[in-house]
Amino acid sequence: MANVQKLELTWIGKDERPRLEPRILLEDPEKSYHAKKRISDKDIFDNRLIYGDNLLALKALEQEFSGKVKCIYIDPPFNTGEMFDHYDDGVEHSLWLTDMRDRLEILKRLLSAEGSIFIHIDDNELGYLIAVADEVFLRRNRIAVITFKQSSVSGPKAINPGLVSTASYILYYARDRSVWKPNRVYQATERDDRYNRYISNPDVPCESWKLMPLREAFSNHCGVPAKELKKHFGEGLEEAITEFVLIDPRRVVRTARVAPVDVNPDAREALERSRVMAGRVFRSQRESRDDYYFLNGEQLVFYSAKTKQLDGEWITALPASTIWDDLLSNNLHAEGGVTFPNGKKPEALIARILNLSTNPGDLVLDSFAGSGSTGAVAHKMGRRWVMVELRDHCNTLIVPRLRSVIDASDTSGITKAVNWKGGGGFRYYRLAPSLLELDRFGNHIISSRYNAEMLAEAMCKLMGFRYEPGEVYWQQGRSTENDFLYTTTQTLSRQQIEALSEEVGPKRTLLICCSAFRAKATDFSNLTLRKIPMAVLSRCEWGKDDYSLNVASLPEAPEHEEDQFPDTVLADRPPTNPAEARKRRVTAKTDAVPGLFDTVASEGKEKE
Repeated sequence: MANVQKLELTWIGKDERPRLEPRILLEDPEKSYHAKKRISDKDIFDNRLIYGDNLLALKALEQEFSGKVKCIYIDPPFNTGEMFDHYDDGVEHSLWLTDMRDRLEILKRLLSAEGSIFIHIDDNELGYLIAVADEVFLRRNRIAVITFKQSSVSGPKAINPGLVSTASYILYYARDRSVWKPNRVYQATERDDRYNRYISNPDVPCESWKLMPLREAFSNHCGVPAKELKKHFGEGLEEAITEFVLIDPRRVVRTARVAPVDVNPDAREALERSRVMAGRVFRSQRESRDDYYFLNGEQLVFYSAKTKQLDGEWITALPASTIWDDLLSNNLHAEGGVTFPNGKKPEALIARILNLSTNPGDLVLDSFAGSGSTGAVAHKMGRRWVMVELRDHCNTLIVPRLRSVIDASDTSGITKAVNWKGGGGFRYYRLAPSLLELDRFGNHIISSRYNAEMLAEAMCKLMGFRYEPGEVYWQQGRSTENDFLYTTTQTLSRQQIEALSEEVGPKRTLLICCSAFRAKATDFSNLTLRKIPMAVLSRCEWGKDDYSLNVASLPEAPEHEEDQFPDTVLADRPPTNPAEARKRRVTAKTDAVPGLFDTVASEGKEKE
């Protein structure tokens, strides 16, 4: 049977994948921070802020956190095209898609089986990103494409030609939809004015309830004649009525038609009696559910069924839909006490995502930390978190923001809604330098910036062992209960190896990574001998510290640059930037292959 080609998005360089070095993480104690005292027994201190390239950081996290992250929220660069005026549009798209695909694949491995990921994007790459994410997470695990209203039609954008863009989008995927269990969340909506009756005496038996118009009840409550309400409250009248309704929503009601077949037999009797005895309310009790109430042959429905406590306040709410137009913050610039133009997301947005997908104590990850909103919100909501940020604002914005959250001096965002009182802490990490460096002869050697402990941890990560130094010097890492790893820069003699073999014993095994050894590797059944750096030399790319897509920093080509070189010379000169190099590789691969229209053209010439 012939192979069936799958439906997929293709782009320049799709098959090229980086060979990432799994770096170790080095804590910077001066930047790590925790509260001066415990606020509660639920304080969380093992959060992580990582400063460094996010692709390398994700690789560094993979061994420890694979299958453990409950929710991932990322807000990657939107690739608007504004920074790419001087570069081939197709190459630019390809770089961005490759950059995203490489990260999404690692993020998928970090997610727990019941976890979910939220990817924030605008409409420039939305269609492409859906195709890539469908390929990584599988289409059946795509839960929704959420539309987030992030601005209003005002300011300079209001005078732009065409439609005014006020929305961005959030792609929502489950790691495995078959075990995915989201929480039910609600979003605020306007008051339902069909509920226009008010129970004036709710404390008496329901048969004696008296109903009056809602506006009349509101008029009595505020001491303003009904005819003067509009004049008294002006534009704030609806808000005032809504506040009155929410004081006791069980007193605000409406009637709704109900067929006898839609209720149980006991309720049918009460429904019929209410039809015969107009003006009286009849009740039908139910176990484990709200009782039925009937009036004039219809069901009496209470406004309390439409209210929920959201962010600490009772509001009119409905189950959250895929249109999130209720989270626009009027004070976004001040949230967290940091300035981050055009990039900061409202804390209420992150809170909704975490309420939907996590519970207290769950682990949250954001590998494009930006201004640190995800970590700040996760911390206030009692979730554990990991954030990664490459840019300098990791130190100038995120660290101060998190310190203010921990110290309870941040009163912005969701602080009041979740009753945040401070506490907890985080550890600040940097990516270690590459394990291998080149000597003056161009040969790879162990980096001079590595000490013995760093080397042992790095070798554990490279060889698939957990770094767990034991009391015995050669037990630096382990893969199972009886399988260990030992790293040394020494050259081991046969006598030293024999002593190690005897100490390890017949019931345990040991992988030894050393500079050299003077014995046959096959002479010891409980030992495996490997030379470093040769044992790891071909495993990954060494010495590469930046995998970020930063086309904006590429040098601009001089105007009419191609005119300076004949065609034969242009192909031989070195490329001036990565975009040109990528394009040239693809061109080289395809120049010799005739296209469809080339074939047609040649056939046409033959016929002539």
